[in-house]
Amino acid sequence: MNILAVIPVRMGSSRFPGKPLKKINGIPMVQRIIENCSKSKLITNLVTATCDKEIFNYVNSLKKKVVMTSKKHTRASDRVCEAVKILEKKEKKKYKIVVMIQGDEPMVTGKMIDIAIRPMIRDKSINVINLMGPITNNRELLNKNTIKVTHDKNMNAIYFSRSVIPSYKKFKKNYFLKQVCVIPFKRDFLFKYSSLQETKLEKAESIDMLRVLENNYKVKLVKLSHNTHAVDNLKDLKLVESLI
Repeated sequence: MNILAVIPVRMGSSRFPGKPLKKINGIPMVQRIIENCSKSKLITNLVTATCDKEIFNYVNSLKKKVVMTSKKHTRASDRVCEAVKILEKKEKKKYKIVVMIQGDEPMVTGKMIDIAIRPMIRDKSINVINLMGPITNNRELLNKNTIKVTHDKNMNAIYFSRSVIPSYKKFKKNYFLKQVCVIPFKRDFLFKYSSLQETKLEKAESIDMLRVLENNYKVKLVKLSHNTHAVDNLKDLKLVESLI
């Protein structure tokens, strides 16, 4: 099965400009993510999608695949969709599954990517999957950069939010869950997603997956037992350095 992994990255992060090229234990973050993703046993191709020449040139220097995309995208998923179109046209082939791995998830491993993909291979009714992991402390729970998620009994997402969900009374370990941005899409559903207008809650929360939920589609969740941490600012970078 043709499975493409796409890493969307850009230099213009409002919270941490230039973060894809910031070093974690001496290795630029984008390089670390590319190397980790390359260890997946299920993906058949890997490309970085960027709108910045600086990132394009750096990834090119690693002799890894990279495509230039438009600067107009406000959502990573839309950037990924454009990258797929560019790559498919160039390679003259179609992919079945497209996995988005956010460019601020340096602790993502090939094994985690495979864990996210397998349910989609087994169950043809699934359109999109998100990994989710435990929130391990109160500071992380209250951090607006941590995207919280709740689910139903069938492990489908009910809601994603930057606020605390469910209602916060007292921090309980293994009770609160966060989105981990390893997101397999069925290729055709990704294209459908990108054709839909941005939605009210998506804009309010600045979370891609709310466009899916607001249009009455399901997001299947797959739980991780181990901890990961995304990089949204310099403090996160130092924390991830220590965790790695």
